[in-house]
Amino acid sequence: MRQLRGQERVITANRQTSWAFADAFVAEDEALRWARDRARDMGLRSVSPGTGAALRLLAATADAKAVAEIGTGTGVSGIYLLNGMRPDGVLTTVDTEPERQQFAREAFRAAGFTNNRARFIPGRALDVLPRLADGGYDLVFCDGDRLESQEYLAESLRLLRPGGLVCFEGVFANGRTVDSAAQPHEVLRLRELLRTVREMQDELLPSLLPVGDGLLCAVRR
Repeated sequence: MRQLRGQERVITANRQTSWAFADAFVAEDEALRWARDRARDMGLRSVSPGTGAALRLLAATADAKAVAEIGTGTGVSGIYLLNGMRPDGVLTTVDTEPERQQFAREAFRAAGFTNNRARFIPGRALDVLPRLADGGYDLVFCDGDRLESQEYLAESLRLLRPGGLVCFEGVFANGRTVDSAAQPHEVLRLRELLRTVREMQDELLPSLLPVGDGLLCAVRR
């Protein structure tokens, strides 16, 4: 039994190394590095390169023309999403801080996207999302307030067309989601989200991707 535990430790170490390699696999251009620097200056956490690459892949696989993003930040995730979307696709991105969105505008321009490729809406997501069209989106990316994750899920199901994708960033919460120690309310809400998505088998086809800080994805059936 001791030998088995040792083997498990080796496998775990190898997996961690592999995940780190996968997360650094995608090279980022100057526009993405500029957006990351702005996020760092503002004390914001950006999606990892591995998470960004996964979002780009999912947007391309869905042939996404309309994507909604909760949490613009300084534009890192938006650039990845736009790179995966159709050339005529439009990203609708929501954030409570207009200053962040101004940085994202500059980052999108630097990445070569014209102004008509993105629609910036300042405000609280739960105030903005009800105004968006039912079934009008191919992908919804949620990187906002973790305490509101269940509400984001409900709005996403309304917004998505059949076959559309919803994605939640940061569901590992730096390992706290699977930690048995007492956790803050936002982590408990993430656990509730994971349970809810897993149990909605009639409506969703889920997958939990070990990129960045955890990317929970589900296809609306």
